[in-house]
Amino acid sequence: MNVELSRRQFVIGASAGAAGTALGAFGFGEVEQAYATTIRPFKLASLKEARNTCPYCSVSCGMILYSKENPQTKKMDLVHIEGDVDNPVNRGTLCPKGAAALDFVHSKSRVLYPMHRKPGSDKFERVSWDAALDRIAKLIKEDRDANFVEKNKDGATVNRLTTT
Repeated sequence: MNVELSRRQFVIGASAGAAGTALGAFGFGEVEQAYATTIRPFKLASLKEARNTCPYCSVSCGMILYSKENPQTKKMDLVHIEGDVDNPVNRGTLCPKGAAALDFVHSKSRVLYPMHRKPGSDKFERVSWDAALDRIAKLIKEDRDANFVEKNKDGATVNRLTTT
């Protein structure tokens, strides 16, 4: 398609377009006001909002979680996740892993309860939260007592564990 357009025709067309665009600033904006009355309300406005930290890495990006009550279970269901614009770490952005955190929450393979596999067994058994936390605390204390170094060979305080 070959269109013959002189410089004068281009300037006239561009000026007419700019003048038409500027009409809204001169009080001819009733069309926008009429259109604004037909816009649906923000979908997330009726949901409960909570701020949290992304669980994926040590950057600790801020997230806003939107949830609503499930009428059948009477529990809150997570509906939407977005970056927290007030968080100084990420300023409203999320990496792909953080943006996919909603899928992490709704995953069918997500472990919902603490599980323990006894030595020599190939099956996991469900244990209570109290039992799991007590076992973790006991193992950490045993490791700390066995591998904690308060001072190095020069006598300087280091307070570190020799294990990872």
